Amino acid sequence: MSLAHELLEIAHDLATTAGDMALAGRKAGLQHVHTKTTATDMVTEFDKASEKLIVEGLCQQRPLDAIVGEEGANVVGSSGITWHIDPIDGTTNFLYDLPAWAVSIGASDAQGPIAGVVYIPALGEMFSATRGGGAFLNGSPIRCNQITDVSHALVCTGFSYSPEQRTIQSRRVAKFIHLIRDIRRGGAAAVDLCFVACGRLDAYFEENLHQWDIAAGILIAHEAGCTSGDFAGESAHPAEILVSAPAIFDQLSNLIIAASAPKE
Repeated sequence: MSLAHELLEIAHDLATTAGDMALAGRKAGLQHVHTKTTATDMVTEFDKASEKLIVEGLCQQRPLDAIVGEEGANVVGSSGITWHIDPIDGTTNFLYDLPAWAVSIGASDAQGPIAGVVYIPALGEMFSATRGGGAFLNGSPIRCNQITDVSHALVCTGFSYSPEQRTIQSRRVAKFIHLIRDIRRGGAAAVDLCFVACGRLDAYFEENLHQWDIAAGILIAHEAGCTSGDFAGESAHPAEILVSAPAIFDQLSNLIIAASAPKE
């Protein structure tokens, strides 16, 4: 078994166990819900329990790897492999019992993402990919849409936890919503990336994310044939990411840049 497939198998098993635990806990009812960076940035007992389970599993099976998790995990490694964990991506959806939340686990080496999974327990869907090995949904290959006209594109975005930033971001969308098919706001970056990868969306863009939000999803999107970058078409990074069907990337990039420009 190759290293990528070994890492993928570990991620698959841990995401399944953690996600199913969180889903069962959500059905039983939440007991501890708190806020983090703002009054609308939520964390539950299952965010923490999911991360604990995943970190313990990784430390047992890959003791020399580095680990970074949204809820505070920070393990120094020496193997050259770093794991980025979002134990529940879309915590607000999880809190409100909406299905679009996921466990995201991505592994990277010096060349970038090498293996990743995004598991959506409420839908029973496991998205997965290895570098150069294609992208899959529950074991079946997936590809992004081949749309060529941005005016027909269903575009997804996300908004900041900061009220002031949400106002700015919503104004930007308002400037070009009439030039595309429509806008969606899913509420979980990893899920949104996977939905572009499998053709449920044509594009997704957001800013001010973290590596754990995109580590698995961007690999899945790339392996499904998507193009990615920042809003201007340079390399994608957590602070600014745009992922789309290849033929509409430049068109959508131009719309976002124009809508982001300050008024003269």
